[in-house]
Amino acid sequence: MTELFTRRRALLAGAAGLTALTGGGFWLAGRGSADPAAAATWQDPSVSPSTAASPESATARSMPAEPGPPGLGHADIMRSANLSSLVTVQTSAWWSWALMDRQTGKIVGSKNLNQTNMTASMIKAWLAADYLRRAAEAGQTPSSTRMNEIRTMIRDSANGPASTLYAELGRSATIARLIDVCGLTDSKAGDGWSTTRLSARDTCRIAHAIGSGKAAGPTWTSYLVGEMRAVRGTGDFGIRKAFPAAEQSRIAIKNGWVDRQATKEWNVNCLALGDDWTMAVLTRFPLSTSWTHGGTIAKSVAAQLRSKTELV
Repeated sequence: MTELFTRRRALLAGAAGLTALTGGGFWLAGRGSADPAAAATWQDPSVSPSTAASPESATARSMPAEPGPPGLGHADIMRSANLSSLVTVQTSAWWSWALMDRQTGKIVGSKNLNQTNMTASMIKAWLAADYLRRAAEAGQTPSSTRMNEIRTMIRDSANGPASTLYAELGRSATIARLIDVCGLTDSKAGDGWSTTRLSARDTCRIAHAIGSGKAAGPTWTSYLVGEMRAVRGTGDFGIRKAFPAAEQSRIAIKNGWVDRQATKEWNVNCLALGDDWTMAVLTRFPLSTSWTHGGTIAKSVAAQLRSKTELV
């Protein structure tokens, strides 16, 4: 088992003369979760997974994301009464963020942390979790083909497997289970997996449910979190880019990005799972701005949170 370390834990471990564990697969679990020794394993498929198509960028016209006001110093953001002054971004985009302390379950965030945005590919983490948990509960072992589909859906954000799983899982029925299993309060199903509406605080709850083993179950949690750590290519942006390169591969993520022609907006969303925390940043803005602006906002929010609390 490899335990993930935040900067704070790493410093404490160094002071105590402990040695950080390193190695292959790991179990990222909340307090009181099932024994990781029961986790299933999955070998790399013999055929390299195909990458998903990159979203088509509109004319790049991103507004710069700025750090918060200078002179604030370190603040315990989990107890702050004025979060709006601690996390700021210069943008005309709609954006929302939330941060969860996984030990206490407390969530803080922007004033609109309860407002929802269409998820796009971010919901794929739940589709994988729901399928794997239900398969294990039914005593079924997914085929190599299905596992390869899940891998490409998470690592490369392939859309085909998401549509297949969404249909097999009962469409809105899987979102009903999402709300029940993860204890969501703001979110609801859309007319498809991509249009599921999630809030930033509910996204933090989903990430925690995945990390604690509640979402995917004891058999497949280690596998799923490992795949989320291995997100690559176009989908690797946003929150974890605010961390040093050596730490990024230890943070599990699932991002979503899509151009909504009906609303003439980009929906760009980020979910991140650490050992002690979860974080979400949701954005939407006109198609005339490059889709990468959403990732820039998320990275700025995460960078500011890292400077304001030792939790992250």
